[in-house]
Amino acid sequence: MKKSICLIALFLSLMNFGFAQKVKPTLTILNIDSKGLPMDPSKLGNLTRIEVDKLDTFDVTDRYDVMYLIDKNKLNITNCYGKMCLLEIGNTIKTNFMLSGSVELYGQTIIATFRLINVTNGSVVKTSIEEYIDVPSELQQIIACSIKKMFGKPVNDDLWNKLTKRNDYESAINNPTKNKVNLSGPRFGYAFMFGKEADVLSASKESGGYDTYPSAFQFGYQFEKQYLNEGNYQALVEFIPMVTGVDHQMFIPSFTFLNGFRNNKGGWEIGIGPTFSITKKNSGKIDSRGDAAFNSALIIAFGRTLKSGKLNIPVNIWGCVPNSDGWRLGISIGYNGKK
Repeated sequence: MKKSICLIALFLSLMNFGFAQKVKPTLTILNIDSKGLPMDPSKLGNLTRIEVDKLDTFDVTDRYDVMYLIDKNKLNITNCYGKMCLLEIGNTIKTNFMLSGSVELYGQTIIATFRLINVTNGSVVKTSIEEYIDVPSELQQIIACSIKKMFGKPVNDDLWNKLTKRNDYESAINNPTKNKVNLSGPRFGYAFMFGKEADVLSASKESGGYDTYPSAFQFGYQFEKQYLNEGNYQALVEFIPMVTGVDHQMFIPSFTFLNGFRNNKGGWEIGIGPTFSITKKNSGKIDSRGDAAFNSALIIAFGRTLKSGKLNIPVNIWGCVPNSDGWRLGISIGYNGKK
């Protein structure tokens, strides 16, 4: 008797559990209108169907079932984007909701519009209109963000900024042309000398010095080229010709080559490479009475690019690895307009 009661109780519990499960409403997506983009309405509809299905909010009609229902009922969905047409088809195929919309290119802006229609009462339940920068290669991400926004789901802030803010830090998302130069432009700053070089600069001209302070103004130009732009980082090479010492009536040309990385999210960067300059030397030592000779050193630099609208302001601190002539520290700043 007890076993029978237990079995009945278990059976009733399972029944209650089954009835307690929430039945998800059905939702059908046909085509999504496309204008000025390299993806047709059918493919945009499939992408939208995938992204809505990921939310696990609706029982989304499978694309093959959609094709079957269209053929079975001999429906024409070629230009079916308006409310009246969607309601007619929704009632025919007996679905709870219809979702439609458009993704269109206007100038340099992609506008994604979506509408959720309740077939039962004929009302538009939700509407989403979002603007994105012109990055057709990221249409799936654009649709995913719009759908999440539409249904109140969280969207990654960094991804959202990359897709919607024209002046955000460059990445493979908003700057798919990986070899595009971004920060080439003028550079100026100040260098501070230490060690033997500082002693020579401070010494009198009679003893082979320069009778000046061990620091000098610098100006030049940075040429930059990216050769990798993936994820949160860019890899790049930089060539920086500069002139040092004009504030001390000196002319010291230098050429610096750096290889490094830049973070796309915060604009931080680091680079390392050789620098070559022309200085006067006598018996291998810096001497104002000597002959012009090449001098080399290794530079390590790091910094960050500040942004103000389309204006980029790279700020860097650099240092030379100590050698027999001493070592240097410096700061440089530059600017350019985003291209």
